[in-house]
Amino acid sequence: MTQSIILATGAIFGMLSVIFGAFGAHALKKILSADQLQSFEVGVKYQMYHAILLVALGLNPEYVTMPIYWCFTIGIVLFSFSIYGLILSDARGKKLKFLGPITPLGGLLLVTGWLLLCIAAF
Repeated sequence: MTQSIILATGAIFGMLSVIFGAFGAHALKKILSADQLQSFEVGVKYQMYHAILLVALGLNPEYVTMPIYWCFTIGIVLFSFSIYGLILSDARGKKLKFLGPITPLGGLLLVTGWLLLCIAAF
């Protein structure tokens, strides 16, 4: 895995996290319930945490393996983006229930990425 791909992935996820966070704080604040907004913010936070991690890993590529990179990248997409889809579809009255089981799969990939990173450190 090249350093530039890891850095670019982290930067893109970080940028999108800022955009989605601003979108949630301003545009969605008027249409989402407090609980929905809080769930949306969980997706944004986890996306940003892992974007920062990817940038840090891109700056220290000796710790990165393909499985670590893909666990974090796919984990972000499945976890955060499924939350966004669930919340936005629910707000429109047509909740995409099939996304519900996807969120924990994304979380499991994020946990696996952390475990693999821990193993790589030793």
